[in-house]
Parts: sequence; structure tokens; C-alpha cells
Amino acid sequence: MGFRVAIAGATGNVGREMLEILSERDFPADEVIALASSRSVGKEVSYGDRTLTVKNLENHDFSTTDICLMSAGGSVSEKWSPKIGEQGCVVIDNSSAWRYHADVPLIVPEVNADAITDFSKKNIIANPNCSTAQLVVALKPLHDAAGIKRIVVSTYQSVSGSGKDGMDELFNQTRAVFVNDPVEKNVYTKRIAFNVIPHCDVFMEDGYTKEEWKVLAETKKMIDPKIKVTCTAVRVPVFIGHSEAVNIEFEREMTAERARDILREAPGCLVVDKTEDGGYVTPHECAGEDATYISRIREDATVENGLNIWVVSDNLRKGAALNAIQIAELLIARGLIQAKSHAA
Repeated sequence: MGFRVAIAGATGNVGREMLEILSERDFPADEVIALASSRSVGKEVSYGDRTLTVKNLENHDFSTTDICLMSAGGSVSEKWSPKIGEQGCVVIDNSSAWRYHADVPLIVPEVNADAITDFSKKNIIANPNCSTAQLVVALKPLHDAAGIKRIVVSTYQSVSGSGKDGMDELFNQTRAVFVNDPVEKNVYTKRIAFNVIPHCDVFMEDGYTKEEWKVLAETKKMIDPKIKVTCTAVRVPVFIGHSEAVNIEFEREMTAERARDILREAPGCLVVDKTEDGGYVTPHECAGEDATYISRIREDATVENGLNIWVVSDNLRKGAALNAIQIAELLIARGLIQAKSHAA
């Protein structure tokens, strides 16, 4: 018997990506239900070669549903995820609402799969922030080999991280620049077209933004609380794909050659690292791909046991939808959930 899977937030960028990936990966689902808020009820979304009609999240009976992929935002998740979990449906949440709760595992399957066994405390599993997900996929095998002391990361984040509104703003502003129309700003504090903005999420009292704090907190939770992390998050005029320049300081020796060998064998990683023009990956190439790409691997002579790497991934896939579905696959593979009886 296959599983019954609900997508909450099915009309958003990530929700649509979840539906596409479920179909691509032949996820063992007998039924997939598209859910959203009341204003989206009746809309249609694609699931493989089928079309699903969106239903109201608030009216759905989760007692007969096995898995809910939640991508409806933090406030919706805070309200609904505990209620859904109490009905025996496992919630895999893409928002930041549950990532820092002690009773909720924060999972990237390539990094900390064993932590998933704690999901039954609330029946909620958290998906990490999109920029953290790709980062820890690259860091974990290196940490296992040589022990990471400190990382300095600068993220270059695409506008799809702000949802459809962010993508629309980049498109509309770019067109306005070309035809010499006024540039309107609604999503971002400054013009994003042909510009970069060192500001993702809200500012905190210490001068960092919430996005930068997420990278710190989530890396520590998933890999090692002793790692020192500092981050600068930048929004760039790219539609899909987050990039990261990462400087790493290790406890023990780590050469560029050894790092390449380790990362080539690491799950979820794809090394494209040639010291020649074009011998690296950019967000354009990673869009629509599942892997976390690592390029520009080189030693940092300014610190002992230092390394620089360039990390790129599709933020809608590994940073969100794909990772959530990999978590669901992990639950099934380990026999942690069983399909309920869906007989009428």
C-alpha cells in the first residue's frame, strides 16, 4: 500500500517544486492532495501528467494522511503543524517555525540522518534554511575528516528565496530599466535589478540579519555546536540558485587535493573544479539540478589548516522541496512510518 501525501502551500514556488519532485522520483504515494489557504481553493496545479485541484488546508482530515509536506509559511505552520501531528500525520516543515525546538529534529539526510528517530515527540521534522542546507552537505564530510573549527561564509542568494513576489520584482525592475520606466520597489529595500543587496531577512540587535543567524544556529545544530560560524547574506539578481563563498579553518591538516577527493565521494556533492576559464559552477548551471556543486577548492595560507570553497545549489530543490522529500523517503526506508489504511 502506498502513502497518502498532502502538500500544504501547493500553489507556491516550493509547493509546486515538491509536486514535480514527487513525480520525478516515483515517490510511493497512492494519493497526493494539494492544499492551500481558502483564497487558492479551486486553483489547479500539476503533478506529473495529472492536474490536481487545490483544496482548503483548514478543512482537510489529516487522520487519514500519512505525510504532510508543509510549505505554507511560519505562521501557518506554527498553528497547524502541531494539530496535524496530533492526528498521526508526520509534518515535514519547510519554514523556520520549528527548526530550533529541542523536540523537533532538523534534518539534511546526507548530514544527520540518525537524528530523524526523534520525530515522534511532536510528529514534526524541520527542513533547514535553504542556504544552510547546501552548506552543510559540503561541510559535513570535511568536518568528519579534519574537524572544522570556524567558518566564514558569504551567501549570494537568488530572489526565489523571497518567493514568487521576489522573482516578479526582479523581472519587472529589469524590464523597467531596459525601457527606461520608473523602477518600483515592493519586496526589497533597494533596487535588485543590476544590483546586490547585503540584506536578507530582518535585522537583529547585534547587527546581523535573521538569515545570517539561521546559518549559524542550524549549522551548529546539525553538525557540531562547537563550530564557530559567521555569515554575511547578500541578495543578488539571480532567479534561481544560491551561491556561497566559504572559508574554513580546520583542527587538523586539510589540503585542497584531499578535500576534492573527500567531496567527490560525499553523498549529494558534485565537484566541478578546474583551474581554467569556466571550470566552476554558477547558479545558472545548477537550476533544476539536485546536487550541491563545489568549485574553487583551494588552500588559505593566511591561517593554519585553512581552505576556501565555492558552493552552489538550486535553493528551491535541495534548499527546500528535494530535501523535504528526501526526509520522507528516509522515514519510509527506515521503517519509521507505515501507510495507514485508506479504505473508504
